Amino acid sequence: MARYWLMKSEPADVSIDDLAGFPNQTVDWYGIRNYQARNFMRDQMLVGDGVLFYHSNCETPGIVGLCEVSALAYPDRFQFVQGHKYFDPKSTPENPRWVNVDVKLVRKTRLLSLKEMRDTPALATMRVLQKGNRLSITPVDPREWAFIHTLLNT
Repeated sequence: MARYWLMKSEPADVSIDDLAGFPNQTVDWYGIRNYQARNFMRDQMLVGDGVLFYHSNCETPGIVGLCEVSALAYPDRFQFVQGHKYFDPKSTPENPRWVNVDVKLVRKTRLLSLKEMRDTPALATMRVLQKGNRLSITPVDPREWAFIHTLLNT
């Protein structure tokens, strides 16, 4: 059974337009340094899972595209690059601490802004909207996924 996820990316790092221009329209979802988000990727994400691509830390945050997981979790290459902002001196190739999955673009969508999401009662329980939530990856309930598709006219 497919699962659904919301995955945040800062457009200054990787935007939906960047993803659309990458080879095979695929990106390794690198840089996750939160254990709960890492565990979602490592333990729960499967190839074919649906992804809401979300722009964060920008003027108008929100969902900007639909994607799917296209490769299972594997070690995040940047944890081993000394001097890189995602370097982790406690991580080794024999015992990596951090993983990423590959995410492939299905299609860009209109912007479904954070404000519009907050103003939509059917999305009130969505994890990304809960007070204090700062996770860059959150599960999405199948009912929320379906409702968001109706909002995006898919």
